Amino acid sequence: MTSPAEPVPVKPDVLEHGRSADGSPLTSDRRLYMQLLCFTGCDAPEPLIHFLTEAGWDAVIYQDAADPWGFGLLLMDTDPNAFIHRYAPALRNSPFAQLTPRPEMTLFARAYSIGYEDDLERTLVTRPRERALSPQWPWAVWYPLRRSGEFAKLPKREKMKILGEHGTIGKAWGEAGHAHDIRLACFGMDRNDNDFAVALVGAELRALSKIVEIMRGTVQTSTYIEHLGPFFAGKAIYQSPL
Repeated sequence: MTSPAEPVPVKPDVLEHGRSADGSPLTSDRRLYMQLLCFTGCDAPEPLIHFLTEAGWDAVIYQDAADPWGFGLLLMDTDPNAFIHRYAPALRNSPFAQLTPRPEMTLFARAYSIGYEDDLERTLVTRPRERALSPQWPWAVWYPLRRSGEFAKLPKREKMKILGEHGTIGKAWGEAGHAHDIRLACFGMDRNDNDFAVALVGAELRALSKIVEIMRGTVQTSTYIEHLGPFFAGKAIYQSPL
């Protein structure tokens, strides 16, 4: 018999939580925000690359694998205000302004912790940045997802068991060097009401496609995912230095 779901917290809490090796609670209010913008109608990417090189932003340009004229721009910052006051005005006066935007592909999300991590700075800032900018992992598959309401009603122990299946697969593929993930939350930040934005990065597209295929058979994806995609698959043609 399934036990009742955990009670919904009432006390306001905007911090991310972890736990040290000795069991002491950890908290942090720093997190990396990431935004994926997609475009089409580009004849040559060189002006885009030159603009980002001069700007000095933490950024990636992906060639869209499904569109010869398409590109994805990934931006990242620990301050969400930067996307409004720094990046948006500059992009409106850049070579990107000459392209056709694809707003249905836009992702905007934040790094988050599950509660057991012993290094919150690495979990929330360093690791997602390193994975996005690593020249060893130029291929990327980005997609949003929304879990069903039934998952939210499950007790915490059952949720962790279901998520653990995903984690075991992801760890094995990461240790083998095939795929690494960037997990972001987008509650209230996504125009289509998705819960998460995920990137799988690696050296070869075949591995990223294969792990998506395998994950379809997990309990979480086969039973508790209400919506998945659209997918963006691309290869980095520019990554700012780590």
